[in-house]
Amino acid sequence: MTTVTNRSYLARWCVAMLAAAGVLCAPGAAAAAATRSCHLPGVEEPLRCVSIGVPLERGRPAAGNIALHVAVAPAFREAGRGDPLFVLAGGPGQAGSDVIALVNTAFRRIRATRDIVFIDQRGTGLSGKLDCETTPAQETMTEQQLEAELFACIGRAKTRGNSNYGAYGTAAAAADIDSVRLALGYKQINVWGGSYGTRLAQAYARAYPAQVRSLILDGVAAPDQVIPAGGRDGQSALDGLFRQCAAEAGCKQAFPNIREEFDALSSRIAAGKVVVNVADPRTSAPVSLPMTSARFLGTVHSILYSPVDSRRLPFLIHSAVNGRWEPFIARRNVAADFAGEGSTAILLQLAVICAEDFPRLTPALRADDAAALTAPMLDRLPSMCKAIDVSPVPMVAPIPIGAPVLMLSGALDPVTPPRRAVAAGKFMTKAQHLIVDNAGHGISHLGCTPRLMREFIDKPDQQVAAGCLKEIPVPGFQLGSAGPQP
Repeated sequence: MTTVTNRSYLARWCVAMLAAAGVLCAPGAAAAAATRSCHLPGVEEPLRCVSIGVPLERGRPAAGNIALHVAVAPAFREAGRGDPLFVLAGGPGQAGSDVIALVNTAFRRIRATRDIVFIDQRGTGLSGKLDCETTPAQETMTEQQLEAELFACIGRAKTRGNSNYGAYGTAAAAADIDSVRLALGYKQINVWGGSYGTRLAQAYARAYPAQVRSLILDGVAAPDQVIPAGGRDGQSALDGLFRQCAAEAGCKQAFPNIREEFDALSSRIAAGKVVVNVADPRTSAPVSLPMTSARFLGTVHSILYSPVDSRRLPFLIHSAVNGRWEPFIARRNVAADFAGEGSTAILLQLAVICAEDFPRLTPALRADDAAALTAPMLDRLPSMCKAIDVSPVPMVAPIPIGAPVLMLSGALDPVTPPRRAVAAGKFMTKAQHLIVDNAGHGISHLGCTPRLMREFIDKPDQQVAAGCLKEIPVPGFQLGSAGPQP
């Protein structure tokens, strides 16, 4: 459930299987943490950064501390409000510094009067990232080789003594948020969470209700949602895309049998009958790649996150059916980042999922996903969780959230569609739910949404007038190599 990110190939494979020195003082704050001027990728201007030490295990000092990286984009107005917006990224495994560019898009209106605070969750980004080394060679490895690479990475982490994975769960991250609030001198905060960040935001609101002024949840995870078991939602998004193609004259004419082509191609790949021989779109080097269900379905699932991206999918499938795999391989490689920056923290992701989600992966849920886009990942999750070896976290019945909540959903979201927000809203006393018909996973940056979020934070007890969301246009389908039609 990652938001906008560039993921290394091993991370993408794991997910497919499976953001001048001084003192920052909030108005009215008695004390605040010393900060330094810093520059982060995605933002041209200098921000204020600070390293905040927190216990690795609260209640056990002998376990030591971990340093959290926090970046603050100060409010434009000197007489800003004392309640900032804390930003919680997705994943799990994505850092606040990975989504820092949102300060210039989704949060540009809120920043007029409020500080925007980006936290690198423990185990992500610049907060002791729990990750694995990645290389271009992994792009052509077999599934077995990739799995061996992951297990070797887990083994190396244990050898270094960096394997206390039980200390990296959602509850610990929620406690960290309050440590950051205290260190920066804020009394109450507003919280924005995206994707997995909505789970973390809800956990914080339940653990520290007096400190939460309002919540904005984009791509809402329900309390009972098992992150890896998203086959039903992914399939629904894919079916919706095929229906839209059939209803649009140009797409229907170009790809009249796209659903049948997809099914036939999926079956051939599952039977091991597809080997792709292409010039690597990144390097032009010859590549011979056994196309597996994990690679194929994982790429399709990731494409569905964005409506703009998904409108290329019929073209990519049709091209592959006719033996032209280059466009599909190019799209599959687009998220690779072998420098290791901005990538999902694989080990942190597994630490959270294996402790909080895998124990709740019932036979019924697995059966529901048996023929879905996420099936290859579910098949390998047991061995991954056995290797990571983290104790399960018992499911606790959610208590109501009393703070005002604005929930945002994309109707075409393949992982956190509107039904998930509806389920989460049952445990909220003051919730509004806005749905964008033509959007996928993450809508905070689209159309008038930045303005609506500002209006909500200014007056969280008032209803937001969201008619402008209907004006967000439907992207055009790509019908040929020239790109999307106008």
